[in-house]
Amino acid sequence: MNQARRLPGDWYDGLVPDNTSIHKTAHLETAYSFYLYRSQLDEGVRMGEGSSAYLGTMFDIGTHGAVRIGSYTLVNGAWFICDRGIEVGDYTFISWNVLLMDSYRVSHDPAVRREDLLRVPHRHPRTPQFSEAVRPLTIGSNVWIGFDVCVLPGVRIGDGSIIGARSVVADDVPPYCIAAGNPARVLRQVETPRK
Repeated sequence: MNQARRLPGDWYDGLVPDNTSIHKTAHLETAYSFYLYRSQLDEGVRMGEGSSAYLGTMFDIGTHGAVRIGSYTLVNGAWFICDRGIEVGDYTFISWNVLLMDSYRVSHDPAVRREDLLRVPHRHPRTPQFSEAVRPLTIGSNVWIGFDVCVLPGVRIGDGSIIGARSVVADDVPPYCIAAGNPARVLRQVETPRK
């Protein structure tokens, strides 16, 4: 990344926002990943040493949101919907089309949703007003999240766990286990690493 925060060889003409920390050994494929980025915090995104965010990764981050990606973590086309905090540990692999969200951004009440949708055409940008509670999301280290997984607000995924493809993770997943399904359930424990 050059001093203007432009990525060399990027197909997208945008810049990486000033309030991000991308380690010099990290790889960010395109600044388009920040197209929906609105964080006003001092550090809205941090990518650790040797981490990677490939094409299709989107940082859809609200004004008070912050995403922390650990060292040597690979993100392959995931969508971060973040209005407060999403933390991903070290040595974690996040497959393509994964959705990580710390808020729903719309009300569960259909009458409130309807009223908000009636106001959308009169707003700029044309988005619903944020109206639900934010519940930060934490993914541990050495986690593997399969493709098309959706991780819902408030979930904690423990170190060393594996989430099966196309799962919906609505509850915490303990360390060192395999979870899968909709909703995801723990299927079995995996061997913990030797020290």
